[in-house]
Amino acid sequence: MCGICGFITKKSIRLEQLKAMNDTMYHRGPDDSGEEIYQAKNGYFVGMAQRRLAIMDLSPLGHQPMESADKRVIIVFNGEIYNYEELRQELSDYPFRSSCDTEVILAAYLKWGIKCVDRLNGMFAFAIYDKEEQTVYLVRDRIGKKPLYYWHNGDGIVFASELKPIMKALEYIGCPYVVNRKILSRYLYQKYITAPQTVFENIYKTESGAVVKVTLGDASVKSWKYWDLNGTYHNKKGRGPQNFDEAKAELKNILTKAVKERMTADVPVGTFLSGGYDSSLVTAIAQSISNEPVKTYCIGFDDIRYNEAQYAKEVSKQIGTAHTEMYINENDMLKLVESIPQYYDEPFADSSQIATMLVSQLARKEVTVALSGDGGDELFCGYNIYKRVEQAQKLDMIGAAAYTVGKILKIGKYYPFKMRVISENRNKAAKTQFISGNYISIAKAIADMPDSYMCFYDWESKYNEANWQERRMLLDMETYLPNDILCKVDRASMKYSLEARCPILDTNVVEFAFSIPHEFKYKRGVKKHILKELAYEYIPRQLLDRPKTGFSVPIDKWLRGTLKSMLLDYTDKNYLERQGLFNARYTSDFVRDYVKNGDAGSGSGENYSGIVWAILVFQQWYNKYM
Repeated sequence: MCGICGFITKKSIRLEQLKAMNDTMYHRGPDDSGEEIYQAKNGYFVGMAQRRLAIMDLSPLGHQPMESADKRVIIVFNGEIYNYEELRQELSDYPFRSSCDTEVILAAYLKWGIKCVDRLNGMFAFAIYDKEEQTVYLVRDRIGKKPLYYWHNGDGIVFASELKPIMKALEYIGCPYVVNRKILSRYLYQKYITAPQTVFENIYKTESGAVVKVTLGDASVKSWKYWDLNGTYHNKKGRGPQNFDEAKAELKNILTKAVKERMTADVPVGTFLSGGYDSSLVTAIAQSISNEPVKTYCIGFDDIRYNEAQYAKEVSKQIGTAHTEMYINENDMLKLVESIPQYYDEPFADSSQIATMLVSQLARKEVTVALSGDGGDELFCGYNIYKRVEQAQKLDMIGAAAYTVGKILKIGKYYPFKMRVISENRNKAAKTQFISGNYISIAKAIADMPDSYMCFYDWESKYNEANWQERRMLLDMETYLPNDILCKVDRASMKYSLEARCPILDTNVVEFAFSIPHEFKYKRGVKKHILKELAYEYIPRQLLDRPKTGFSVPIDKWLRGTLKSMLLDYTDKNYLERQGLFNARYTSDFVRDYVKNGDAGSGSGENYSGIVWAILVFQQWYNKYM
């Protein structure tokens, strides 16, 4: 687990400047750093740098940039390859000097070329410079666990695990970084920025499961997917066990292997344990294969409405872990608000990032690696929205009729809220998203950009999936999971130099989930059916079967209380006019009306505190970087 950065350019970036770029990510790798600049053909220079959080092979032999034995290939790598021991045996003719997975990638590349990515099972983002081919490859893992950004303008590229090194490089070469106004309305609506776009023009996120090839002859860029979510889903669908007991037994074996691989490290390993199904199952499996109590960590809240720490404690006692919990209050959370832009270096307004930062801080006091339960909801139909999606599909024909009647008689606006949602859900490319026209109109009015990206995703039809639940799960895996959930966990954990690993997102688990019948995941209203039945093999049903509380930050209270002054300053009409990004009058009036009247839309099902929080987070980010 590390941070990487580098460049391919004819313009001069000195070694000390590359080091300064690298040091902006010190938190991602405090144990070691390395920077090298290589003279390439056609007047290009290739810079490669890495900050290292030592997990495997703690010796200097794991230092990066790392050259292959024949000095042809150079790599900087962030992440973990979990099947590296198997690959190492297959590559036994290579003269290995270290015991780390980084060198296995080099050996694999020399044998199979860039197609070696098809054999890698792990979470990773890496750059490989092939001196012989005069190419640089940027590669990101299948699900998008590890981040990888790049800037490209035709003259060269700059790449990094975060935006900060790229911003610094652009200052060195005299290229401005300009806010990408087209993403603003979608960001306000979704609370995150979807790949391949970023908050800046000409800077992109490498997409999940993608390779970006840079040819040094002309700095041209070509990208492709080596692992496509939709294609893999249809390729695997229906090819797994069709008997439930067989499927559960196979899932147990695959998930146990994934957990075991992620417990392999030369540093202390623990787990996040919230007391929910996913983290409890991962932790129980980890404990079942461990020779000593697994260290587990949980955050508790003084407000009993949101607190689940007592359940995590009960699960810990049941399975025998060494449990640590820490209770926090509003002040503990508020202290982290101002640090959000430092570690989430593009606007990111999922407020659960605060709890993730706090539990990461707690775990890092004792361990360097923590396993999490992320991915269970998207893969096994766990979110509440999936139940609503099922209901909406059943009522779709009635909704179509209601829409027609409402339009003819001009009575649609008088329908009850739920009926209005069903009747207005006529976009075939966005059936599972229940688009709020009112919320979108507000986001568009604030952003004031006619040719913005759509606030919602209008590509559902590409999945060619009749079951709306499955379709929405695929959409979430492509958008929400990598761009919100995994981004949140990566930045929150790396803030404290902690590596977070997600066994449920192992490639074999993902593809197995695609292969089994949908009713194994969602059975007569029971979400995550097969995961729950597997969890009951380790933990009594009564400890897990309860309504999910979930973490909730009192955003509305903060925005109209402690953060009110900051919010009003950032949305002052004169400030907004000078900034030149938002509709100054509309935004200022909207926020002041919100502050005065509270959550004005609560009675109609809208939640305007979410969009106001997104504005504040953006303005904090802008104030720090721009």
